[in-house]
Amino acid sequence: MAGKKTVKKTVKKAAKKAVKKAVKTVATATARPRIAAATVRASTSSPSKTKAARPVTKKAATKVTPTKAPAKKVAPATARLRLAAAAAPVRARSSSPSKIAIPLARITAHAVVENLRPLVENGLYPAKIVIGDDVVVTADIFRDGHEKCEADLLYRRTGESAWNRAPMRFVDNDAWEGRFTPDALGDWQFTIEARTAHREGYEVYAAFEQAYHHPHYGSLRVDPKGAEFAAWYEMFARSQGTEEGKSATFADMTRRLDYVKDLGFDVIYLPPIHPIGETKRKGRNNSVTSQPGEPGSPYAIGNYRLTTPKGKRGDGGHKAVHPELGTLEECRAFIDRCREMGFEVVLDYALNCSPDHPYAHNHPDWFYREPDGSIRCAENPPKRYEDIYPLNFFCADRDNLWRELKSVIDFWIDMGVTIFRVDNPHTKPFAFWEWMIAEVKKDRPDVMFLSEAFTRPKIMKRLAKAGFDLSYTYFTWRVTAAELREYCEEITQQEPSQYMRPIFFATTPDILPWHLQNAPREMFLIRHALACTLVGAYGLYNGYELCENDPYPGKEEYNDSEKYAYKVRDWNKPGHIKDFIRALNRIRNDHPALHRLKNLRFHDCDNPNILAYSKVEGDDRLLFVVNLDPAQTQAGWVTIDKAALGLADDAIFGVHDLLNGQSYAWSERNFVELNPFKDVMHVFEVGAF
Repeated sequence: MAGKKTVKKTVKKAAKKAVKKAVKTVATATARPRIAAATVRASTSSPSKTKAARPVTKKAATKVTPTKAPAKKVAPATARLRLAAAAAPVRARSSSPSKIAIPLARITAHAVVENLRPLVENGLYPAKIVIGDDVVVTADIFRDGHEKCEADLLYRRTGESAWNRAPMRFVDNDAWEGRFTPDALGDWQFTIEARTAHREGYEVYAAFEQAYHHPHYGSLRVDPKGAEFAAWYEMFARSQGTEEGKSATFADMTRRLDYVKDLGFDVIYLPPIHPIGETKRKGRNNSVTSQPGEPGSPYAIGNYRLTTPKGKRGDGGHKAVHPELGTLEECRAFIDRCREMGFEVVLDYALNCSPDHPYAHNHPDWFYREPDGSIRCAENPPKRYEDIYPLNFFCADRDNLWRELKSVIDFWIDMGVTIFRVDNPHTKPFAFWEWMIAEVKKDRPDVMFLSEAFTRPKIMKRLAKAGFDLSYTYFTWRVTAAELREYCEEITQQEPSQYMRPIFFATTPDILPWHLQNAPREMFLIRHALACTLVGAYGLYNGYELCENDPYPGKEEYNDSEKYAYKVRDWNKPGHIKDFIRALNRIRNDHPALHRLKNLRFHDCDNPNILAYSKVEGDDRLLFVVNLDPAQTQAGWVTIDKAALGLADDAIFGVHDLLNGQSYAWSERNFVELNPFKDVMHVFEVGAF
């Protein structure tokens, strides 16, 4: 026993000596001049024939004392070493290798962490999840030599000093994975700490080794559940009444809420409800001149001629409501009623100013000027908006302009609005959106923003990176099975899914796509089926349930659009598809698989007119088969990816159609036939046979 103690004592003593000597050696080496990389030539000749390189004197490297790994929840070591920030070692052949300076981090950290994911632009922008989701962090982790590694995932809310730890697990081929579940909305950070795994006999080296921390923090933003799963109903405010040629009121809108709730929607989206300019007001079908009594476009915001009961000039801007709809108090009552019924309220944030906007009269320096000194009108080629003035976001008075525009958001948040649909954000600076969204979410991380930017893909993605929670998409124009599959796989499975979340609309007040123009009822059923089952968040523009399909000749727009006119509808018009909408919304609410975005998987079919896909969440398995042809019966063989459904290769399983109540026994390859006049789709619940 005494002999064992003596040996242990001797080993400890030797370890101390070795560490002391190693530290001294490193300190001496790092204090010597470094060799300039530009003066060193690699040579295949012997060291004695290598030309001497002229040394370039630099300041001696600062000695860093290795610190112990942090405890369960502690601030990271003050001597945290980031290899990306450290000077790279110089590789050179030299007759005096001992004179080459090697950064201390290269000696003291044997482990390496690469390919940290999710990481958007090296952490410049956050990856996004919704509250309650696990964050899955992956990386390649390895070290030199034959020792094994171990690693921890470190995570914290942005602004906190202490890190939480979660162990990572080895997956395969140096790939590792770790998970954590954020418990609050807002911004989070994460990184990885790797080191040599402890084993008996390694103490001498472990005492000197520094744990490796990845050189970049991963950035993460946790958003409300509604950023991934929601059903929006777009309610064009003035069209909710019953009198021809007259605007609806907030009272009329309130009476319509039961109808919307019965259909299964949980979000009320309002296009602009503000005063409308009179100067250069647009007329019917976007005519450049209006006739007496025509209401104009609600996107031409602002009318300084409208005053409060106190007669204060300039109340007719973005913080006012159109007097035909009612008062601000009546607007607040409508919003309160929406929230009592379980609706979130969305308001259009359209930074458009009519020539009559108070800004144009009180702050003309906030706008662009033509050579003749007049204020320039807005353009979004090929469209031109004579009734709108665009703001100059980089005018001399930029600070006051930006603060004023943010105050509009603050005003409507105080009124009870929690989501803002932003009109044409791609025509405004990215820098403004990054600043404004971050400022709002600093205090209200529950507030969300939808980007309405039908523009080039990279611009849409940049806006998502800048902070938008949701984005309009190209779904509106993806029609064939191949187009839908390719696009949906991109936005749900590939790199954009880390930061960009889609919302699918089949139509909007601006867009009646070609495939829905004069289209049969069955085409409206098909497009709705796709919109509300391919992704978690979708929207329906009022009137879609009535299959409104009358186009303006030669354009992807509605004829006699309510954007330029008063409109009254019969909400029970024959041929409506309300029952179908109600049934699918009920299925969406009942099945967690439809609450997710990234669980979409496609299955092959030998008929290009049939699209098959599935969604799985735990034990909830749903399989969809859609006939994309509104005019003919289509049939084909669907090949099931059983792994995507969590089924064994040889499994025979049961499918039960949640729409028509029929059940079948299925295997890997199955025959389907869909008559669009009877069933445009199957919604199968997958279970045991």
